[in-house]
Amino acid sequence: MTGLLSPLAADIIGLFGSALMVAAFAYSNLAAVIDFRLFNLLNMIGALLLIASLTVHFNLASMALEIVWAAIALFGLTKSLLRRA
Repeated sequence: MTGLLSPLAADIIGLFGSALMVAAFAYSNLAAVIDFRLFNLLNMIGALLLIASLTVHFNLASMALEIVWAAIALFGLTKSLLRRA
């Protein structure tokens, strides 16, 4: 085994991450009032799962996108948590 994840596990983790990000996008478009903690948490977890998947199925453009996506989601999550405190 060359990595921590098998190709099948990487696919499953990546699909779950994608599903979380699609759910966050749908939530942001369908909810009357958005809880930005939930929105950013779903995006951050989804991006991190896709990053894990990309360690097995590497693609530079996708990896860069997911790193930036996770960083923006972390910033937004931190901002919304600090606002509530």
